[in-house]
Amino acid sequence: MNRTAVVQIPEEQLDRVATSFIKSASGFSSQITISRDGHCINAKSLLGFLSLMRDHGEVTLSAEGSDAGEALEALAGVLEAK
Repeated sequence: MNRTAVVQIPEEQLDRVATSFIKSASGFSSQITISRDGHCINAKSLLGFLSLMRDHGEVTLSAEGSDAGEALEALAGVLEAK
């Protein structure tokens, strides 16, 4: 399953959002990845998240597993929260 999310995380909130995202992603059993501009990272990796989310714009969330749909909706919500 895939879901597109538009990321606009202010730089001063990046650490807080990263912590929230990783904590949420780690609660799902599905394999979850984030892709942007040809780069793909494990969504449960803090360093990967920080490297990919420094810029605003669209990312693709992908998940495979029994809770994939729920994971994508929850994680997209974290990324798109204002």
